[in-house]
Amino acid sequence: MFPGESTEYRTARDALLQREIELRREMEAVAAERRALPPGGIVPEDYLFQGAGPDGSPTHVRMSELFAPGRDSLVIYNFMFPRSSQDSRPGPDSGRTAELPLAEGPCPSCVALLDQLEGMAEHAEPRVNFYAVAKAPVERVLAFAEERGWRRLRLLSSAGNSFKRDYRGETADGSQIPILNVFHRDGDTIRHFWSSELMFAPTDGDEDPRHVGTLEPLWNLFDLTREGRDPDWEEQLRYR
Repeated sequence: MFPGESTEYRTARDALLQREIELRREMEAVAAERRALPPGGIVPEDYLFQGAGPDGSPTHVRMSELFAPGRDSLVIYNFMFPRSSQDSRPGPDSGRTAELPLAEGPCPSCVALLDQLEGMAEHAEPRVNFYAVAKAPVERVLAFAEERGWRRLRLLSSAGNSFKRDYRGETADGSQIPILNVFHRDGDTIRHFWSSELMFAPTDGDEDPRHVGTLEPLWNLFDLTREGRDPDWEEQLRYR
């Protein structure tokens, strides 16, 4: 027991603990099912992206080159840059990105997630290849990364290929979708392994799809509090 707690609290907390144990077991079972998926579709082409070269200047890189030796999983998050045309949240207030029209700037929610994954990237690198891919020209992507202070994240531009359209990160009218895709390399063959398809699944009421919910420390932190998630609160590029 913790200091000052009532019998009523302890009884309710112990009951909740059993639910948490059940949830942990279910999460492990889902992860095992995910790992056991049959082989996914073969990637139709060796997509040509643009990213930062060894000296930081833009360079071309093939999808096959995103796999480091000994690391056969490639995780790609579709960074909404440009943002949704319906997103009116403020853009950056300084730097080259602040000079862009709002609709051509980065999505604040995507930026909030990538801020969190920036710290994770260094720890993931020994086992997994992780990239964020934007549709914006590579010069804009790299400029914003520098302005945001991202040093560990690896960012790419898909401005010159159909990767996003092919893997459900872009609609027919060019609108961006923040889906996450995982690929696996088997010898010289690259296959699609898994996508965060909860993005497209029906939700209960006005809840968020939570398609990458287990990756988000911020929202999971809110879930541990009495207040929980505020459905009307949104991430921002800056807070006053």
